[in-house]
Amino acid sequence: MQIHQQNIILTGAASGIGQALLHLLCQYDCTLIANDLQSVALPNAAKAKIITHQGDVSTAEGIDALFEFALQHCTTIDIFIANAGFAYYEMVSAKADWQHIEKIFALNVFSPLYSLQKMKQYNTNRKYYVLATASAMAHLGVPGYAFYGATKAALARFWDSYRYEKSDQGKLGLVYPIATRTAFFDKAGKGNTVPVPFPSQTAQQVAKAMLYAIKHDRAAIYPSWLFRFLRLPHQWYAWIHVPYQWYYAGIMRQWLTAKKTA
Repeated sequence: MQIHQQNIILTGAASGIGQALLHLLCQYDCTLIANDLQSVALPNAAKAKIITHQGDVSTAEGIDALFEFALQHCTTIDIFIANAGFAYYEMVSAKADWQHIEKIFALNVFSPLYSLQKMKQYNTNRKYYVLATASAMAHLGVPGYAFYGATKAALARFWDSYRYEKSDQGKLGLVYPIATRTAFFDKAGKGNTVPVPFPSQTAQQVAKAMLYAIKHDRAAIYPSWLFRFLRLPHQWYAWIHVPYQWYYAGIMRQWLTAKKTA
């Protein structure tokens, strides 16, 4: 999808991968709504029209407010980049804590899925692209990140199923970064130094891969060639699933048709 003359929402734009992507997108002639809980620092030189929005996208009300704000400045939203997210680095406690679990799923899973539905709502007869930040941990569980890995795996499974269901002009993309050298891990450890898993990469490398994904409507993006290579056996196995998925997509459509005519 082209970036020039497009209206874009980017969440988690104040730091890390989001900040790196903001600096790349600002070189295009587009309108960019840059959202974060914290204030977003604007690049020194930018071709893009950048409008900052400070708000919480871990709730339906927060996302509704973000879309309302964006549509005050743009007639349409063409690209939505669901980048906001966080991790816990911890041993799962024996003390049951519903809110602790709900908090991470609200931002990492519910927010991107609800945002996708909003994009469908506002683009019934138009092309659009939704890109979400997953993680290599969607495929590989890492001790200390059990809840985080669960959120990213949930996001990946939804994306994998929904792409066979959709009947509009929307395109979906998921980016699977390996460990990215940002303040992300310190935040996961609540300010304590956390070991960064091997291998790792920079936020700029991930942002460049995301930019490529947007331009080429990519469904899955792996910024690390090493991780991509190590996943080859799994990818060969995953391709076996595709006929099965297409078959049940057809079954679902038949069921919907029968339901309408009943």
